[in-house]
Amino acid sequence: MPLANQPANTPIPANLDRWNWGAFFLNWIWGLGNSTYIALLMFVPLVNVVMIFVLGAKGSEWAWKNRIWADEDHFVRTQKKWARVGAFVFIGFFALIGGSIYSITALMKNNGATDLAMATLQNDPRVLAAFGDPVKINGFVWGNISTQNRSGSAILSIPISGPKCDGAVDARATKTAGQWALSLLVVQPFCGDRTIVLINKNNIPIPQGPDAGQRDI
Repeated sequence: MPLANQPANTPIPANLDRWNWGAFFLNWIWGLGNSTYIALLMFVPLVNVVMIFVLGAKGSEWAWKNRIWADEDHFVRTQKKWARVGAFVFIGFFALIGGSIYSITALMKNNGATDLAMATLQNDPRVLAAFGDPVKINGFVWGNISTQNRSGSAILSIPISGPKCDGAVDARATKTAGQWALSLLVVQPFCGDRTIVLINKNNIPIPQGPDAGQRDI
């Protein structure tokens, strides 16, 4: 009920019928706190995609009807508190996600396997002829790195660029007794069709590899 002595379902005053950020950000949590149990539809798959916007649009009206408020100012203060908490949770959630992504990408870019792959190709005359000097990482390094104590393995896809060209590197490495060793290092310039195979210890079939030559180190 909107006010202590008013009947249930009293229409919300027009000045209070606005988008409810607390309901939008906190949905079912806000619903429990405002006796608006329809917000529990957030647990229904697919419905929840729509419900978050319905709560934002209808939240103020439903909260006004479903709880007892001392006056309009009480209603406004309460919903502002919900909005502030919701915004804090929303920003904190995405900050956590962003921090996790940054940590993962930093780990992929700054590790022994990536460092070894880059050092190897940066000293190869064929790579320098195709890309120019210097050759640098240009973007996010993708793949998988698994380490345990002093052993591990890595499969990496490294975007690179130089003064002449951009390209991509495929690398595989293993870590034994704390030392990384490459078993595969293939460079594909985007400005040409010649694949540069620097290392291929397991003789993996590589398109255009025979034209580029191979070497083991």
